[in-house]
Amino acid sequence: MRIAQVAPLYESVPPKCYGGTERVVSHLTEELVRQGHDVTLFASGDSVTTARLVAPCHRSLRLDKSCMDQLTYHVIEIETVFRDSSRFDIIHFHHDYLHFPLARRERTSVVTTLHGRLDIPELVSLFREFSEMPVVSISDAQHEPLPWLNWQGTVYHGLPANMYSFQEEPGKYLAFLGRICPEKRVDTAIEIAKRTGMELKIAAKVDKVDQEYFADIIRPLLDHPLIEYVGEIGEAEKDAFLGNAYALLFSIDWPEPFGLVMIEAMACGTPIIARRRGSVPEVMEDGVTGFIYDTVEEAVKAVQEVASLSRKECRRAFEKRFTVTQMAQGYLAIYERLLGRPVRVAA
Repeated sequence: MRIAQVAPLYESVPPKCYGGTERVVSHLTEELVRQGHDVTLFASGDSVTTARLVAPCHRSLRLDKSCMDQLTYHVIEIETVFRDSSRFDIIHFHHDYLHFPLARRERTSVVTTLHGRLDIPELVSLFREFSEMPVVSISDAQHEPLPWLNWQGTVYHGLPANMYSFQEEPGKYLAFLGRICPEKRVDTAIEIAKRTGMELKIAAKVDKVDQEYFADIIRPLLDHPLIEYVGEIGEAEKDAFLGNAYALLFSIDWPEPFGLVMIEAMACGTPIIARRRGSVPEVMEDGVTGFIYDTVEEAVKAVQEVASLSRKECRRAFEKRFTVTQMAQGYLAIYERLLGRPVRVAA
């Protein structure tokens, strides 16, 4: 099959550090190539892939300090995709809805994975206008605000089975990995750590829009002997960071569409203590791969009960549900259905 994967340009594919969507696009692209498909990846020029790379910009826009208008390169990217659309059987977009006006006029089959939150009021009018667009969710919880969209299915994120090392013995610290922003609630993670008396290591990036929040709210909380702010880490460092942790704190306060870090932790065998929001009850199994909490008091109790969990079961849950092969097969089934072809089984 001739497949175009169209990634956002803010991060490279795969990203050098933080970047969930771009990381997923990378894993999917490489697996599709491995399975023998003809894949073209539209992404920033510093991306690394075995597919054919078409780059609208030389480097990821977050790293390009000279770029003043990031939207321009996305417009160029979309124009480039549709100019060459006859080369593809299907075009798979990963950056929301910017391409919708051209996609509805395109003969080549197009599908879009929506990676973000969908409980935003303005999205209702937009998706009513483009209600025919085939879309994919990354969890069932994600699409609950807009159940009437042209959903083609839910495909969970997946990781290469050998990407993370299983660590049978638990570490002695709690881990927080992701972004420092109001909805991720690292302040709650800090409170949980202090109340349990366990060390908390925070590996997280701070976007420009969250610099004031970090300075005013979070930085003062870091001045405590139990709290260590590691900063933003790259892919090579995540295996040890997650694998050597006692548990992952996923203290979100927003309707999380998926939560890639949860399956990264599972792949290492590390249990998760997560707040009951968005996809959390769907991705992890309470009492098996970790504990789901509603209050800080419940989270503190959960930390004390982590020793009762099996790290082997965490790894087994990852292998059963969240490998890149399973993700690719889910998308291929959607591609084949949109093209009216029989679904192939992955080799």
